[in-house]
Amino acid sequence: MGLSASLIHLNHTCGVSPLRRNRAGSKELKLKLSLETRRSGNVMIIHCEGRIVYRDEAAALSRVVGEALQDTREVILDFEGVESLDSAGLGELVLAHMSAEGQGKSVKLSGAQPHVRELLELTNLSSVFELYPSLEDAIETGDEFAPMI
Repeated sequence: MGLSASLIHLNHTCGVSPLRRNRAGSKELKLKLSLETRRSGNVMIIHCEGRIVYRDEAAALSRVVGEALQDTREVILDFEGVESLDSAGLGELVLAHMSAEGQGKSVKLSGAQPHVRELLELTNLSSVFELYPSLEDAIETGDEFAPMI
């Protein structure tokens, strides 16, 4: 299954530390998380790059997943570029899963680095989420879902 030509690029540049002042003198925060979404057939893929940690990064992920779930039945979080994940990030993942499940939809995780996968296993979230070694493996399982009407 090929990826569609339509890309929605979301790079979030407001969020957490370090706090800086821009040229106009107003405070500006920078997220240490980049999120890029794209569609592959009936699946929305969210590429995550950086840290899914305390507050703003975790909230940004939750917001993007929520928006994606409005448009599709299945979301794949590509964690290949995730450097770290803390309790706030884990909490947002659980909320995303619960929201999706309540709507008859799903959130899957792919490509998690060994230290992130270990954290998911230690917290028993590996039994909650479908985990795939690669994005391609996760996409292949999405073929069974019918398109949303």
